Amino acid sequence: MINRREALKRTALAATALTASAAWKVVRAQNAPPVPPAPAPTGPFQLPPLPFAADALEPAIDAQTMTIHHDRHHAAYVAGLNKAVTEAPELASRSVEDLLRYLDTVPEKVRTAIRNHGGGHFNHSLFWQMLKKNVGTGPTGALAQAIARSFGSLANFQAGFSKAALSVFGSGWAWLTLDGKTLKIETTPNQDSPLTHGRTLLLGVDVWEHAYYLKYQNRRADYLAAFHSVINWDFVATRYQAALA
Repeated sequence: MINRREALKRTALAATALTASAAWKVVRAQNAPPVPPAPAPTGPFQLPPLPFAADALEPAIDAQTMTIHHDRHHAAYVAGLNKAVTEAPELASRSVEDLLRYLDTVPEKVRTAIRNHGGGHFNHSLFWQMLKKNVGTGPTGALAQAIARSFGSLANFQAGFSKAALSVFGSGWAWLTLDGKTLKIETTPNQDSPLTHGRTLLLGVDVWEHAYYLKYQNRRADYLAAFHSVINWDFVATRYQAALA
C-alpha cells in the first residue's frame, strides 16, 4: 500500500501529464494544415448560386432551411444528373431543359435518372429565381390582366394555387403554367415537370417537406401562405412575356 504523500505525488504527476497533453493538442491543432475545400462539382451541370442571401426571405423562409435546401438537396440533384450523363455521354452537350422537354428521346437506361435528377435540378434552378421579398406586392401589367381573366382576381388565383399545393399527396410541386396562351394551375409529383408535357413554367412552389419542415413542421398551409409574400412577380412576368413572344 502507498502512503498519503505518495498518492498525492502520483496525482500531481498525472495532472501535469494531462495538462501537457492538452497543451500539445492545442499546438498541434493550431499548426495543422487547413481542411481542403470540398471538390468542385464535376460534369456539365453545375449548381447555380442562390440569387440572394440565405436569410433574405425571413421570416417566410428561414436561413437554415434555405441553406440546406440549396446546398444539400439541390446539389444532390446536380450530382445525380452528372452521374446519369456519364452513362450516356451523348447527353452531356444538351441543356437540362432540352432533356426534360424531349424526355422520350433520352436513352431508356438513364431516362428515370434524368427525369428525377434533371427535374430536380431544373425545378430548383427556376424556384430560386421565382423568390424575392416583395412585401405583399403582386403582378402588374399583362400578367396581372391575364391572371384576372383566367381566375377572376389575384386573390382567387392565390386560393386556387394554395389549394392545388395542399392537394399534393407526399412530395411534389404546384405550378402556374402557360399552355399555349392559357394560364393553368397544375401539380406534379416528385420532381416531374410540366415542361415534359409541353407547358411553360411561370411559377412553382416546392412542397417537398425539406422545403418547409424545419420552420413549419406539418403546417403546409402556413408555409404556402408565407410563400405568397416572397414571389418574384417581375421574374414571372418576364417568363410570361417571353413565352407569348
